[in-house]
Amino acid sequence: MTDLSAPSETRQLLAQRSYMMFIGARFLATMGVQVQATTIAWQIYNLARGAGADVKEASFSLGMVGLIQFLPVLGLVLISGHAADHYDRRKIMVLSLGADLISTLVLAFLGFSHPMLWPIFVIAAAFGCSRAFIAPAGGALAPMLVPRELMPRALAWNSLSWQTATIVGPVIGGAVLATAARFGPIDEAAGWAYIVSAGLYVIAVGCLMLIKGKTRPDRHGGSRWEMMKEGLAYVWGQKIVLGAISLDLFAVLLGGATALLPVFAADVLPLRPDERAMAYGLLRAMPGVGATLVAFYLAGRPVKRKAGQAIFTGVAIFGAATVVFGVSKSLPLSMGALAILGGADMLSVYVRQTLVQIVTPDSMRGRVAAVSSLFIGASNELGEFESGVVARIIGPVGAAVFGGVGALIVTGTWSRLFPALRKADKLTGD
Repeated sequence: MTDLSAPSETRQLLAQRSYMMFIGARFLATMGVQVQATTIAWQIYNLARGAGADVKEASFSLGMVGLIQFLPVLGLVLISGHAADHYDRRKIMVLSLGADLISTLVLAFLGFSHPMLWPIFVIAAAFGCSRAFIAPAGGALAPMLVPRELMPRALAWNSLSWQTATIVGPVIGGAVLATAARFGPIDEAAGWAYIVSAGLYVIAVGCLMLIKGKTRPDRHGGSRWEMMKEGLAYVWGQKIVLGAISLDLFAVLLGGATALLPVFAADVLPLRPDERAMAYGLLRAMPGVGATLVAFYLAGRPVKRKAGQAIFTGVAIFGAATVVFGVSKSLPLSMGALAILGGADMLSVYVRQTLVQIVTPDSMRGRVAAVSSLFIGASNELGEFESGVVARIIGPVGAAVFGGVGALIVTGTWSRLFPALRKADKLTGD
């Protein structure tokens, strides 16, 4: 049956000017993050290989980036959640993006002058610190900018803009690296890519400055520690929400083979040297392609029933696609597997985010978003670390297959541990 409310809701959403500015800022900032992350991984792998490391050792270096970015998120999760529930959420985002801008400019300087591994790891840690604050602030700000009845569709469009940026960003990063490398060393090419990332951050900050209206939550009594404990207790008590975000944590932690894309582009897939940088950018963009297609579908037809089944289906497909990617020796097949992987992940992420936003009171959204972002950060960055460690032992192909099978096992286990999540049905803002 056609969703007759879709055109009306979309028009209402487009009329929310501040929310449109928020989506624009997030789109540009995400593109900047993707260009930066794509470039960091490619540069680290090439620096490690250039220093004499073999494929397994260089893969481990890639995994270390994920761990280094996750540790600040873990250490700051309670502080950043409290800040998002106490201070102006828009200002927190602006300051965090300003820190990202400085980090990117330092990376550009190093790329043009003194390319070394250890400074990149230090800056990656700084990048993790800013992410610890921007994720809960952004997650808590979005619901303040739209009416409650538009929330499911607003979140779908928010996811759509984010996923579109995850396509465009890596392609831009790969294109800049491939083009600039024709005229100079890979580190100078990385410098130009970082400059592009910095420009995107600047425009994103400009969009945030145009947001009007209330962006600071109401103050509530209680000490900072009491507010932090309240947020943790809320997440623990909501078993459906806890099951959903922990499922994502463990499934993606095991299935984080995308961290090894520089390895597959440079040393696993049969590609010519002049094809590798561009192929790497395309491979990194493919999860976003699949996720964007699913986000387009969800924007028009949001999930409203059988939410639990949707989460488990998405995670199971994610694991199976990871296995296919790991064993593939064909660039088109690898790209297709990554697209399916991204689409499946989008489905589970959308359901989880909608559940969290709808059931959480505004006074606690920052703290709950901080806990949720910790799980998301853990699933991505710790997944990168896990893939790097396993690749150090059994190689990149074995690491990808191991992770995909692990994600499938987690899916079955969580369906038994969290029966309420499996049976969850309605997913609306009613």
